[in-house]
Amino acid sequence: MARGTMNAPKPGAARRNSPTHADQVVVADNRRRGPALVGEYGPETLAWYMTWRTSPQAQLFEATDWQRLQLLAPIVEGYYRKPSAAALGEIRMNEERLGATVVDRMRARIRVERPERTATAKTAGAVGSNVTPINARRQSVAARLAPALTPPAPAAKDLAPF
Repeated sequence: MARGTMNAPKPGAARRNSPTHADQVVVADNRRRGPALVGEYGPETLAWYMTWRTSPQAQLFEATDWQRLQLLAPIVEGYYRKPSAAALGEIRMNEERLGATVVDRMRARIRVERPERTATAKTAGAVGSNVTPINARRQSVAARLAPALTPPAPAAKDLAPF
């Protein structure tokens, strides 16, 4: 059924809001990209900028994106010195446009591939080598809990005479 309606979609219906471009795939390789940050900044701001330089989405950045980060650095520095809602809002808005969060990247159709996860998934097969079958796990838990679940035998004085 179509979301928000009580009617099933028509069999030959075409999506009107289909994507205009495909996903852009980037690899999390932890390589440093972009220009160095120019100016005197504290360690927090330098770490913030380095995070952006080594982020997977930095592979897609153009010169204007790096300019945006350079212009944002003084605001980030000011926020670390004296936090304010206005500065945080400006930082959040600019970072959102650059793909800071997973939701931002989903909107921009940026997909991050992690080499170690891909390699693990290929070697593990359908069921990973570190996955315990559920029945074996249930038996293990049942065996450990069995003594605790067994009621104690009644004492001789508690038995009723026949």
